Amino acid sequence: MADNKDILVIRNDKLGDFILAWPALSLLKKQYPHSTVTVLIPSYTRPIAELCPWIDRILTDDVHNNTIYDALHLAKKLRKINFDASISLFSETRTSLALRLARIPRRYGPATKLAQLFLNRKLRQKRSLSLKPEYEYNVDLVRHFISSNGDSPVELPPPPYLRFDQQKIGALRQSYTEEQNIEADRKLVFIHAGSGGSAINLSLQQYAELAVLIDEANTVHFVLTAGPEELGIASELSSLMSNIEHSVYHSTEGLVNFSKFISTCDLFISGSTGPLHIAGALDVDTVAFYPARRSATPLRWQTINQQQKRIYFSPERYTGQNDMQTIDIADCADKINQHLAAIGTR
Repeated sequence: MADNKDILVIRNDKLGDFILAWPALSLLKKQYPHSTVTVLIPSYTRPIAELCPWIDRILTDDVHNNTIYDALHLAKKLRKINFDASISLFSETRTSLALRLARIPRRYGPATKLAQLFLNRKLRQKRSLSLKPEYEYNVDLVRHFISSNGDSPVELPPPPYLRFDQQKIGALRQSYTEEQNIEADRKLVFIHAGSGGSAINLSLQQYAELAVLIDEANTVHFVLTAGPEELGIASELSSLMSNIEHSVYHSTEGLVNFSKFISTCDLFISGSTGPLHIAGALDVDTVAFYPARRSATPLRWQTINQQQKRIYFSPERYTGQNDMQTIDIADCADKINQHLAAIGTR
């Protein structure tokens, strides 16, 4: 059996992508509980990584010049730890070259593009076809790693993948509802209209129309959430919802506190953003809006909450065109209202 004392896992791209690696990390640590699992991630996702119970060590990677010098610099960093194996959940040429230069003996990753030349344990996945959820592609790579060690993969741990003390979350919710004078019987429905610069999203007018239709059928309070640079978006949406009970939450105290606040809601609505995937990891009920684009399908970027806790909408459901304006907001509201009613009966 191969030595698996030190395992490096790479997912050094965006927040949502990193969150979708947590099921794979949970499987890896469950399979090899005595191994040291190290992740290579960007520094801005480090606070969230520090919450992950399946991560033992964090290495940050913020230099992305795609130069030989960059790869050499990363390889020098990696050589300081005697890794037995690496698993590239996200593969790019510079990191794959760095793994080879760092002399990591077993280098696992998807067989894709130039990067695969520097890996020696490859799995053909064809992720660009988006035939399964991203988190499943990640899990498949870990299962490939386990099987190649001569072991049978254990069962994948179920959601939630991110947990907070429920008494503290209950106190946080109570504190917020008292501060905003929100009646105790109102469900908290969060709308995150920002995109973080990556996700194609509904227009603010569409979100406002959706809120009106949800408000007509439910006893709710909307919370318009905003990341550090997104207050203007939430404020503009707030002005469109002047006749609906709502408040604005501006996240200025870091990802961990924002994640705790997300865990207080009954339903989280947004495009395919980092905060949406945090809500999924928390096993919060989610409503997601995706474009009709093969690289960004609802299946590929599915959240990791339980199946009955997630619903999604995409233009292809209505027209087959990649135009978010073609989404039928009334139809969305009808399905969301049914989902909200079901939340109350669980």
